[in-house]
Amino acid sequence: MSAANTAKKSVLVAVGVIENAQGEIFICQRNSNQHQANKWEFPGGKVETGETVAQALARELAEEVGITVLACEPFMQIEHDYGDKHVTLAIRKVTAFNGEPSGLEGQPSRWVAIRELEQYDFPEANGPIVEKLTAAPGA
Repeated sequence: MSAANTAKKSVLVAVGVIENAQGEIFICQRNSNQHQANKWEFPGGKVETGETVAQALARELAEEVGITVLACEPFMQIEHDYGDKHVTLAIRKVTAFNGEPSGLEGQPSRWVAIRELEQYDFPEANGPIVEKLTAAPGA
């Protein structure tokens, strides 16, 4: 590994694919001052030291969108290099939750039919999530 790679910031991110009873997926728009500004994303956030992915996801979804995660299961994992940082996305499908998600940090958010996800501008790292969701039977 070169010195350039060791200096690069590496981040583990817990990502939630939240699906409602109608088969819609909840997405949020990133703020203009964030990395990948104004793009749409599946909510979640950085896994802090000492947290499991499930613990981080539950904390982040409570803080960001106001739901209590009751159950989640591994969906996929993605490694992506943005040039300025390397991210590992640990994606979980949220299979049970309490509350109605909304953008608690003022970010636009909405429920979207799976077949419509491709119409939204997601960060490049989220592409495989959209592909897997839209390729699933019944999408």
